[in-house]
Amino acid sequence: MNIKKFRALVCCHAGIGSSRMLKVKVDQVIDENEYPIVTECGSLEALDEFDGNLVITMTDLALKLNNAKQAYSAVGITSILDKIEIKEKLSTWLEEHTA
Repeated sequence: MNIKKFRALVCCHAGIGSSRMLKVKVDQVIDENEYPIVTECGSLEALDEFDGNLVITMTDLALKLNNAKQAYSAVGITSILDKIEIKEKLSTWLEEHTA
C-alpha cells in the first residue's frame, strides 16, 4: 500500500532554538504514531519557498498564517515540549486532510 506522505515545515520567528526543539518533539510523535508526515525545520523566511502541506509553529504565528489564506495550513502549538498537545493537533489535522 502506498501511503501519501505530507510535508511539514516546523518553524518559528527566527528558526533557531524553539523550532528545533519543537521539531524534535514533533518527530517523536510522528514516529510513535506512524503519522505520514515528513518534517523539515526553518524560519519564517523558509515559508517563501515552502510548497508542502502543513506548517507547525507556535499558536500566535499559526493564527496569522491561517488568516493569510496560504496553500498550506498551519497548526499552532502552545507548549513546544508537550507531546500530548502535539499528538492531538497532528491527529486532528490528519483526520481533516485524509478523509
